[in-house]
Amino acid sequence: MNYAFSFAGLGCCLCPQRSLVAQELVPCVRAMGHGTPDNMNWAGLLQNLLVAVHLRQILCDSVWFSIPEEQEPGILAGSLSKHFPPPYQLLTQEYLWMDKNTGNFYTTEQKMDRETLCPEETGAEECIILHNAIVGPSGDLIQFPVIIEDINDNAPHFENSEIHLKVSEDVTVGTSFLLDDQAQDRDAGHNGKLHYHLEDSDGVFRIKVEKDGPVIMLVVQTALDRETRDLYHMALVATDRGSDPLSATATLIVTVTDVNDNCPSFSSDSARNVTIPGDSRKNMLVAQVKATDPDSGPNAAIVYSLSPKVSKRAKKLFSLDSLTGYIRLTQDLQSDNSEDLLLKVLASGHHCPPADTQVTVSVLPKANQELTIKIGFIAEHQNQTMVLPENQPPTVLAVLELEGDSSFKDTSLAIENEVPFTLSPQNGKYLLSTSKPLDYETKSEHHISVVAHARSAEGTVIAPSRRVMRVMVSDVNDNAPHFLQPHYQLEVEENNQPGKPLLQVLALDADSGSSGRVTYRLDKHTSTVFNIDPVTGQLSVSASLDREQQDVHKLTVFARDSGSPPLESVATVSIRVLDQNDNAPVFLTPHFLFFIPESVPPFAQVGGLGVTDPDEGKNGNTELHLVNSSGPFVVDNTQGTLRTTTNLDRETQDRYELYLLASDHGHPVSLTSTARVTIFVEDINDNQPKVILPSSNSSCLTVSPETTEGTMVTKIYAVDEDSGLNSEITYTVVAPEPVQNSSPFRVDSRSGNITVAQQLLQQDLRMHHLFIVVRDGGKPAPLYTTVWVNLWVNESMEPCHLDRAPTWTGTPDLFQTPSKAPICEVEDTRSAQLILLVGLGMMLASICLLVVTAVLYLKQRRVSPQQNKRVDNAENEIPLRLMDKYYSDD
Repeated sequence: MNYAFSFAGLGCCLCPQRSLVAQELVPCVRAMGHGTPDNMNWAGLLQNLLVAVHLRQILCDSVWFSIPEEQEPGILAGSLSKHFPPPYQLLTQEYLWMDKNTGNFYTTEQKMDRETLCPEETGAEECIILHNAIVGPSGDLIQFPVIIEDINDNAPHFENSEIHLKVSEDVTVGTSFLLDDQAQDRDAGHNGKLHYHLEDSDGVFRIKVEKDGPVIMLVVQTALDRETRDLYHMALVATDRGSDPLSATATLIVTVTDVNDNCPSFSSDSARNVTIPGDSRKNMLVAQVKATDPDSGPNAAIVYSLSPKVSKRAKKLFSLDSLTGYIRLTQDLQSDNSEDLLLKVLASGHHCPPADTQVTVSVLPKANQELTIKIGFIAEHQNQTMVLPENQPPTVLAVLELEGDSSFKDTSLAIENEVPFTLSPQNGKYLLSTSKPLDYETKSEHHISVVAHARSAEGTVIAPSRRVMRVMVSDVNDNAPHFLQPHYQLEVEENNQPGKPLLQVLALDADSGSSGRVTYRLDKHTSTVFNIDPVTGQLSVSASLDREQQDVHKLTVFARDSGSPPLESVATVSIRVLDQNDNAPVFLTPHFLFFIPESVPPFAQVGGLGVTDPDEGKNGNTELHLVNSSGPFVVDNTQGTLRTTTNLDRETQDRYELYLLASDHGHPVSLTSTARVTIFVEDINDNQPKVILPSSNSSCLTVSPETTEGTMVTKIYAVDEDSGLNSEITYTVVAPEPVQNSSPFRVDSRSGNITVAQQLLQQDLRMHHLFIVVRDGGKPAPLYTTVWVNLWVNESMEPCHLDRAPTWTGTPDLFQTPSKAPICEVEDTRSAQLILLVGLGMMLASICLLVVTAVLYLKQRRVSPQQNKRVDNAENEIPLRLMDKYYSDD
């Protein structure tokens, strides 16, 4: 079990070899099967372990390692070889695995996330994982810490994307406001320290961070005025101090609240003159006064009142609404005389002096004679209503004429209110015309109020006469349909159900009738899988979409009205097809073949593993794994290659069959595919030949002098575990060329057969020592071994034996040039004479024992002739098993 701690303490060996105090205080803890008593169970072992861990800083020197978090698998994290002898065994391999021979430990597939192992709630600056291992021949149990170093893999994060703050407009410059919403960063050290700045503040605000703690203050830099600007949108950016800094942004919204710093006021042209008839009715609206206050809410409340200086007559005839400013009649008027009344109106606000304006009301005498307005229509009309198509230039609509008492003076005709019509006097009459083209979509019906004014012969004002005329504007198709938005965007997951509705486009036409009726269609080049309802504008797709074939579809939609001629407008629709994990990874080939020399070091690259996934994002991110493989290989997913994990030996295994599993990270289900990998280990010349026969350098073979030329007397058998040229063996006698030419024996360089080269003579009756170099055909330099072949040419066929092996008197460099190497000489203390006497004695003894030998020979031959043959020729033949394995006669 690994233990993650958040402190700076370090572990150590739990079985100190040189601390007498430690041995007295704590029993040496050893692994089961390596010195642990049989009656000690794991509970006792763990108890001793915990005691030793608490005393580790007293008992042992510190051994610790550090590695950055989030490392890829197979990264070297450290080694115990400098501190402890082999072998090594890591008790848990959740995050690390250890090479039992080298003590090196590496990261596993499970990445170490510092923020998960050591949550920020611990407040620790270091994150430590304690590991237990068994080391040394005696199986000592040690504990060592691994410090997980932080990397900047977490961006700052605001809990709320928007931060709201209210500031009064009368706040003084330099005032600071605390911002409660601060960014958080899960990283540690500089990677987790944040600094802040404001964007889009226009110099009105700035950020200040208190040095004593993580307190963020918003400082006002310029005076605020709500009436000028009441809302500020700024970006609060938090950036960490990592080497590759990450940042987060929150929207800071400052609302400027109102204070009562403005008073009501009337505009400079607020004074008004109003004329009313002398027979006006009660509650008639005479006029309205309106003051303004730039403040808001209760601070902008205005109260209207009449000035105390207003006459009693005016106060009796008129009333003023204190909230709306409406001035109305309080009673019916029956006035035969003209009269002017002055009303002074006050507008008051909270804690403000009142503003004032005045309204002059002119009361006309009640009319006893009337003017009549006669209308002569020129334009098309129906039921006293004129009809005019829109967009016509200024056009005469009617002729107006005043009729009444001929004694009237100062007659005039005028249009009330602002309307796009004019009256032009002409020969005592008036022409009614349009002043500009009329627009049906702006206003389809107009009411023209004309007023006739006159005075009687006595000079009194005649009550004005009014006439209202109606003008209807007829529509023409002058507006094309208008889409609510010119470009539509939507996202659709691939493999959708056919007939799926996508979105509804909408275009409006300001025209009326058939000119305003809109139909929709798609561009003729649009794919036939897309359809649109011509009436509703509902867009749908009739087939399943495939992102791998096309990830974006751009459609053109036309909206057309039914006017004459019809008008048309265009909108575009962009459809982004979202990916689904509907494609499994695909290997470039179902069977990978690799060739690699056996001499490559560990973690050497074997070859690239090509795999693709047409999906995108996590659905297309593939990861490779070896399936059911115990071979010395591992997949490097960062490079997409296959690597070795240990040294290879062709002679141990020359071929590996592996199976690859490629899986994506798709959701909700990961898709997989497999491929076969065959790795051929190529041979290098790393094995020298091994001589099988003769079995030793001191073996000896007796050769009869009667052996004829060309007869094979023995054979050299050697094998080489390499393959190809590296295993092709040649045999060479190392001796000077004259000696080789005079030697009665010859060695075949290919087969190793030793034959009689010439008829054996009297002078050849002696011991012959052949020094043979056995070489392979390896490149660039062959490997070799040597062997002595000892042949005794003697008339008696009794077995020979050497007390000791011959000695090579040349130099090793002569092995490369055997033709120049001297013949070996055997150091013999016996003189030639002694050899001659011994030979004569042996001949006499042979004659004496001839009969006994013949009898024994015949008897033995009857018992086991084949056994006798193998005994007599043991030095010349290969055992059957070896012959089948190493030799075949051509």
